[in-house]
Amino acid sequence: MTERKVWLITGAGRGLGVDIAKAVLAAGHAVVATGRDAAKVVAAVGDRGNLLAIKLDVTRPQDAQAAVEAAVAKFGRIDVLVNNAGNFFAGFFEELSPEQVRNQIETLLFGSMNVTRAVLPAMRKQRSGLVLTISSTAGIAGQMFCTAYAAAKFGIEGWMESLTPEIAPFGIRTMLVEPGFFRTELLTNDSTTYAKPSIDDYAEKTKEIVATWKSMDGKQGGDPAKLAGALVKLVALKEPPTRFAAGADAMQTFEAKANTLLAQAHAHRKLSTSLAYDNA
Repeated sequence: MTERKVWLITGAGRGLGVDIAKAVLAAGHAVVATGRDAAKVVAAVGDRGNLLAIKLDVTRPQDAQAAVEAAVAKFGRIDVLVNNAGNFFAGFFEELSPEQVRNQIETLLFGSMNVTRAVLPAMRKQRSGLVLTISSTAGIAGQMFCTAYAAAKFGIEGWMESLTPEIAPFGIRTMLVEPGFFRTELLTNDSTTYAKPSIDDYAEKTKEIVATWKSMDGKQGGDPAKLAGALVKLVALKEPPTRFAAGADAMQTFEAKANTLLAQAHAHRKLSTSLAYDNA
């Protein structure tokens, strides 16, 4: 029997968060499941003894603090934080409003930071813990129509990579998970906001991309329940990975990006290595 851990999961009212909460509970662990509406979380996950459902809007630091205090009061500790809450503002950069871009970064990047900032003191005190953040292949490689989303996810990648050595001395690890296309609710109207078309030059391409994405909704190849099960297995490892490519498409993105970076590093090697001061 594996040791019981206490997981705090954000965005557990729908989508991947529900699957993660269910998989963690099924494995015998305790779950603090959070979302903007605690009643929706209970309805989605199912009421049971090892579950504490709490209202948490990740953009509100005071909500994060209150959730951590409630989790520690009930279970005594927090072993795993899963930063999962998210939304998606899609569109060409020129058509996304400054408010939409800010909202995207506020939820995905600053939201994850708010919750992590609230959890870290508890993890430092117990000298153990894992901060698991759901990133995206859009955090590895940018693509058209994803400027705001990729900016937030690239931010998550850099933040987590830099946080890792800061908290390692206290027995706290990090894990970035980069899913490819999974059959979650990310492409539904509840989660995706499309930029309002306003520029003729982008009109035709916008129609094409939106139609493609809407046709993909509910048909993505990745199974969220399998991903949730994989995360439970990875967290149980003595050495959890600092990055996990979730899905065959995610592996392809990792490999293509690595090859592109190597090619770019070598493309102007002579010029790149000629920029130091000449020794007097």
